[in-house]
Amino acid sequence: MNNRLRSCNILKLLFFALALLGLVEPLTAQKNRAHNPIIFADVPDISVVRVNDNYYMSSTTMHMNPGVPIMKSKDLVNWKTIRYAYDTLANMDELNLANGKSTYGRGTWASCIRYHKGTYYVSTFAQTTNRTYIFSTRDIEKGPWKLSSFKPAYHDHSLFFEDDGRVYLIYGGGQLRLVELTPDASAVKSGSQEQVILENASAPAGPDIGLNAEGSQLFKVKGKYYLFNIVWPKGGMRTVLVHRADQITGPWEGRVAFQDLGVAQGGLVDTPDGAWFAYLFRDYGSVGRIPYLVPVKWEDGWPVLGVDGKAPETLDLPANQSLIPGIVEPDEFTRKKGDRPLPLAWQWNHNPDDKHWTVSDRKGYLRITTGRVDTSFQLVRNILTQRTIGPECSGSTAIDVSRMKEGDFAGLTVFQRRYGQVGVKFENGKKSIVMVSAQSEKPVEMARVALSQNVVYLKAECNFRDLADTAEFFYSIDGKLWTKIGSPLKMAYTFPHFMGYRFGLFNYATQSAGGMVDFDFFHIEDHISK
Repeated sequence: MNNRLRSCNILKLLFFALALLGLVEPLTAQKNRAHNPIIFADVPDISVVRVNDNYYMSSTTMHMNPGVPIMKSKDLVNWKTIRYAYDTLANMDELNLANGKSTYGRGTWASCIRYHKGTYYVSTFAQTTNRTYIFSTRDIEKGPWKLSSFKPAYHDHSLFFEDDGRVYLIYGGGQLRLVELTPDASAVKSGSQEQVILENASAPAGPDIGLNAEGSQLFKVKGKYYLFNIVWPKGGMRTVLVHRADQITGPWEGRVAFQDLGVAQGGLVDTPDGAWFAYLFRDYGSVGRIPYLVPVKWEDGWPVLGVDGKAPETLDLPANQSLIPGIVEPDEFTRKKGDRPLPLAWQWNHNPDDKHWTVSDRKGYLRITTGRVDTSFQLVRNILTQRTIGPECSGSTAIDVSRMKEGDFAGLTVFQRRYGQVGVKFENGKKSIVMVSAQSEKPVEMARVALSQNVVYLKAECNFRDLADTAEFFYSIDGKLWTKIGSPLKMAYTFPHFMGYRFGLFNYATQSAGGMVDFDFFHIEDHISK
């Protein structure tokens, strides 16, 4: 037996002995437990509610439509999108990508999901419209939904139903305020006077603050009020603050509740068997803001987050299953009677132009027809998107370009402000496969290959492992042999978009409208080429 094999066997025996003594966890047990992040994809500003043995979660997708995704889970770990709060928010230039306007990084933010006396409520706000929105339904999965909206946009608010039937919003940044709503939460209560309940909610984190306390989420446990916020001390990391009080108006006492890996912003949820968790998220480079769970125990009336103050790698919850088809989903564009036109994993960049896309004109294909001339990819309508996922993933499609028009560009993108594209350009009577990089925030064609057939396969691969944040692009003539094209894209999470990278399917015109491209499928996988 050689020395390497002997050493390996000794280590295995040592690990087995330690496992028997309970000093380490067996590998099989680790594999059967949940791990953080719970979702390795851009699902930020999460709000969670438990109703009996079901959990429901809402999140932020800002300028994407449909908006405010609502997800369901049986175990707090494996989530599936079940609907959206709205299809489109409003009809205005900023949301329609019209007249050179957009609403990147705005749209709707920081929703709050609650359940009260048989009714589900999802609230959110939009800087774009300067309004607060309350969606309510008796059936969260099937609807119908009632929409109420009012001015102003109450920033990062928490919707709260009091035991006596009164309804409140707590909102703001740094200075936190309380406003009362009508009993059905459809409007601000007439005559209600806003009041400051915390003059400086950031104070427990010290005097030198970069991001003031915001992201309020309010809970009532055993008669006490607990207010969760995020704060970001200068030179430090995103931090969880918790304030508690005996009355909703205060006085409040606060403390730093969690400070590890920048995991912060969220709230509390309990399980049917009495366990408690905090749901939070972490900024993780270009993949976006990814959800974490940390266990909570109660000491002296305070929630104590984490395991020895840390976010654990594993949790005593059921193991994570594949993210496919929970948050992302492949699509063959084949529809049966009664099917949704698009699976819930898809969202449009801003409001879609429904006259210029279809999954019914050609069976088994998504057809995007150009409806106008565009000069900026950031302002193109009908870019159909899905999240990327970590730690690595690939997205691929096949397109039929036989009905393109001169000046058209169609294909696959990894989309953020610094986007990359692989697709087909029709210029000077000839079609070419091109790779474009906007790493410099201006599009630069990095490679071009002549195309002599009407169908081409396109693929993009994203590596988020250890914050590598790189994407590479490929094409294939037959769908089997892939050829790398162009140069790697160094992805970056930028605040004008304020969103993790997304795969996107696109077709736009630079000379005249009316050209069309048919997408045969979209495949997403959780690995890349080695």
